[in-house]
Amino acid sequence: MSDGLLKVREISKRFGGLKALRNVSLTVGDGEAVGVIGPNGAGKTTLFNCVCGTTRPDSGSVALAGEVIDHLPPFRRARLGIRRTFQRVEVFPELTVREHFLVAERARRGDGRMWKDILNKGGPRPDEMAKVEDVIDLVGLRAIADTPVAALSLGHCRLVELGRALAGEPRLLLADEPSSGLDRAETTHLADILRRVGRDRDMAVLLVEHDLPMVARTVDRVVVLDFGEEIATGTLDEVMAIPEVRRAYLGGAA
Repeated sequence: MSDGLLKVREISKRFGGLKALRNVSLTVGDGEAVGVIGPNGAGKTTLFNCVCGTTRPDSGSVALAGEVIDHLPPFRRARLGIRRTFQRVEVFPELTVREHFLVAERARRGDGRMWKDILNKGGPRPDEMAKVEDVIDLVGLRAIADTPVAALSLGHCRLVELGRALAGEPRLLLADEPSSGLDRAETTHLADILRRVGRDRDMAVLLVEHDLPMVARTVDRVVVLDFGEEIATGTLDEVMAIPEVRRAYLGGAA
């Protein structure tokens, strides 16, 4: 594999008698957007979780910026610059959009100010709020910044989750099926934000996604998995022209 920000080398993972991943390798360069696609059960989520650290592979390794991180738990990987969104939206319903981003900024700084909040001694600093306001504009949620998330649509909640991840200033963003449950307009908007932020902030993106139009709009190239094995890599147009990929992903030959 060539040098890259993220290097996954020959990852394998078995769950009982199921081989979820078989010697899968991939790289993601600085500022590059890479998609992982394939049919249900192909191993996409398992690969994603091995990168995040929530699943430990049976063999193989994961490295970030040349440092092997196999031994690190998820929170330590986050401190190195890996942030993620979830297939199932994970938000705090009682908090507003602005409060979500302030919590994320406090967590990124890691200076203990959240404990001061609990003791009612930690009012926001101007520099913290400047960062929060920047993220609000980045994801286009200015009009509803003070609305509790419980009152928002699924599309807006996904933008909240994305903004929370971006507040961590990631070097690598792992996006797990971010279009799930969204309509076409919401999906297009989300894809455009991912593409713009990746370009403007030199942020790498690893996207697991079923929605091929979103994949085409977001990533530079894709890796196709089937039954835990990589069967193709290249641009989306290139891989979808391969009969083996069309059989696996679309259920029919080209």
